[in-house]
Amino acid sequence: MNAPDTLFYDGQCPLCMREVRLLTRIADNRLKLTDVHGIADDSDEPSRLARLKNLHLRTGDGEWLTGVDATVRAWSHTRWGFLFRVLRWPLIGPLAEKAYAYWARRRYEGLYGCSKCSGAE
Repeated sequence: MNAPDTLFYDGQCPLCMREVRLLTRIADNRLKLTDVHGIADDSDEPSRLARLKNLHLRTGDGEWLTGVDATVRAWSHTRWGFLFRVLRWPLIGPLAEKAYAYWARRRYEGLYGCSKCSGAE
């Protein structure tokens, strides 16, 4: 039996925390939720900064998923997961990726200041 998937979230982001609270209530026991601020940086894994900039999920098999793929995988642990698979459809997927990239950049800059000022990757 594989290890659970682990979703790394920003515990200082109000919007992220809203989703995490919901996932905590409705996800199965194969999804572990971990606050990025509670872990140490590890050179074998994406940095804390990378995890703050984009949603990251490590599958039970050790594969790293980011952004929309991480969202779809996390929600697959709920009975509502089928709704999120739409984000991977050929015509919707590229739009979802662009929308997520824009939102993630704006969220990070809004919470932590501009990337140029913070020495971001």
